[in-house]
Amino acid sequence: MLIDSGATMRLRRTATCDTFSHHYDRNWLQFKSATERAAYPCIGSATTFRHRWGPMLQFSTDLVPASDRFDAWHWNAQKICGDCHFRFPNTSRFHGSIEARPFGQLQFTRFSSSPLSFQKTPLYTVSSENVSYIVITQLQGTQSYCQGKAIVVLTPCDSTVLDSSLPWSSDSADPCARLYLRVPAWLMHEHTGANHLPLSKRINGRFGLGVALFNLATSLYEQAPVLNPDEEVSGLESFFHILSSCLGRSFPTAQTHSTNLRGRIATFIEANLTDPALTPSDIAAEAHISVRHLHRLFESQGRSVSDWIRERRLEQCRAALSDPCMENKSITEIAFSWGFSDSAHFSRSFRKSFGISPRQFRSQRSRMLNR
Repeated sequence: MLIDSGATMRLRRTATCDTFSHHYDRNWLQFKSATERAAYPCIGSATTFRHRWGPMLQFSTDLVPASDRFDAWHWNAQKICGDCHFRFPNTSRFHGSIEARPFGQLQFTRFSSSPLSFQKTPLYTVSSENVSYIVITQLQGTQSYCQGKAIVVLTPCDSTVLDSSLPWSSDSADPCARLYLRVPAWLMHEHTGANHLPLSKRINGRFGLGVALFNLATSLYEQAPVLNPDEEVSGLESFFHILSSCLGRSFPTAQTHSTNLRGRIATFIEANLTDPALTPSDIAAEAHISVRHLHRLFESQGRSVSDWIRERRLEQCRAALSDPCMENKSITEIAFSWGFSDSAHFSRSFRKSFGISPRQFRSQRSRMLNR
């Protein structure tokens, strides 16, 4: 996400380039005057447009004084890429723009700039939840990308995939534009049916499915503001299907994908049963699907999402009521500890599911254990 115009923050860093090296330490949002703030609204901030999932953000150096362009670009790029280092052949003439568009729970980001070199060294480990893949679509110019010992050169319409958990770099001698789609590793693995993907492989955007991949990526980016959740899900399914084929991977069958998705949803629900505020929206967001799609998955099994959550909570409560170690806990405490917020509702639900009240069930189990 780019800078929130209402936030204040201090940045200290060392920037290295051909003609520029210094320590930078100032509060971007405390300008010399209200007039300067009005004249340069994009310094340390981004123009914000509302979108169903959140704001669409734009930043351009054209609205920043020439002397501040390098720092403003670096500041805003860090909001997308994290800690990174840039090198510019000519900082005085540098220009660039960044536009981030939410797409479901993912985000497309378009970077456009004059020539630059970029180096990214992750701060987190491979086991971190932050690990993701970056699908890069080259829009303009020729740009090289390097990860490990692999180097790929992309021309307009080409694509490649990088692993964000590993160091990588890029270099361009000409003005370039590229589109990034950051995808969590688990989501990429689930949709492509592969735990390991070929990295820094050129997908030719002028031949075969590479053409379809480029056209779909750019279309999804352009149409992101107007697509509904189901259309976003369908668009991503198609995108991953084509990407998987371009990378030489067999796209998982619909049955396999649904099974994997249900398993992951069940795991998330199980881990959050104690949260009384757990909702279908939370679950759908975690699974990167629409709420409607979530409901359809459960309806195919003859139950609703709420039914499943209630059943799992009741099972956990029944186990707790059978546990001698929980005798010091009241029935209400046990019910509330598993996400129920109304003791009368819990009692009715328990009796409906098991044909006996919670108090009677506990008494029966206690007598059985004391025989």
